Amino acid sequence: MSESYRIRKVSGQKSPTDPIFSAANPLIGPEAVSRWLDSAAQPVAVTGGTGFVGSHLVDTLCAAGVRPRVLVRDPKSPRWIGACPVDWVKGGLENRDSLNLLVQGAGTVVHLAGVLRGANEAEFMAGNREGTASLVRAIREGAPTARLVHVSSQAAIGPSATLDGVLPSTGAKPVSAYGRSKLGAEEEIRGFSEGDWAILRPPAIYGPRDTDIFEFFRLASRGVIGVPSGERWITVAYVRDVVRAVLAVAAVGGHGKTYHVGEVSPMKMEDMVQTIADEGGVSARVVRIPPWLLRAAGSGASVLRYLGLHRIPLSRDKAEEILARHWVLNTSDSLDSLGLDEVTLFREGVKSAWDWYRRAGWLR
Repeated sequence: MSESYRIRKVSGQKSPTDPIFSAANPLIGPEAVSRWLDSAAQPVAVTGGTGFVGSHLVDTLCAAGVRPRVLVRDPKSPRWIGACPVDWVKGGLENRDSLNLLVQGAGTVVHLAGVLRGANEAEFMAGNREGTASLVRAIREGAPTARLVHVSSQAAIGPSATLDGVLPSTGAKPVSAYGRSKLGAEEEIRGFSEGDWAILRPPAIYGPRDTDIFEFFRLASRGVIGVPSGERWITVAYVRDVVRAVLAVAAVGGHGKTYHVGEVSPMKMEDMVQTIADEGGVSARVVRIPPWLLRAAGSGASVLRYLGLHRIPLSRDKAEEILARHWVLNTSDSLDSLGLDEVTLFREGVKSAWDWYRRAGWLR
């Protein structure tokens, strides 16, 4: 990479310790994705590369000998990928110069960054829709032929009316500010008519390094898991399968196409939490929470979030998502089209997650 990029390369930073996975021993080994890596255009630029999914993607890229460019707000706090041989671009989605440096001459751009927790709709829109619009502008100017893989969310399309699940072509009906902002980000991508892009929508993602579905593991370890009352079915995805799907979309995804990734068969939410307890070898009582109580708890948490306590896992917005009847994605056609012939069974993924959480010291 030429000096003109002015990309800071930082070594020796403090970062969280992963007891198992790294670029030297990635969760997704290069052999599992070689057929796509060989076809993906380089250089590869990544937003959100220090996060849950992004860090596993970066581990895999580095293990395969690919040196990605990674957008990072603070190169001194690279989180999970501090030891990875990457080229850092300091800044955020709101920084035009940083985005220009990130994508200049890139062959593939993977967009994972976004706002998961916000005090209000404006915060979600600024981080997700407006941030994506800024990235698209940078690609249009500095890498017009790059393949852009936009990792969206099931929240963008909304819950499903039936257990058949929503298709990529189903009309979007998001039920939360987060979902509306992710749909807005998709609209910014689709407005890039002259670009080479594809969208990937995962459902709830779990696995090593996750802190969201982790809450169910934490509650199981304490003996009580709360779920909303009523029958609710969901689709989930193990992080390994999401990373594989990202690379498959980068290599063979159709121009302007949207893909869904996740387990083919949905499960009841109660079965999900029971499986988490069983695979962890713990006894946990499942408590059914009435909708009014969940909404009240979400509203109270939203007030605290507005006051600056951003790490609270629940909010008014999240409560509305949880209370939707079914969160089921139809993934079969997408998996077939991308050549993802197998996905991780939930029990296997949960067992791996328990092992990681315990070895990392997050749970006993």
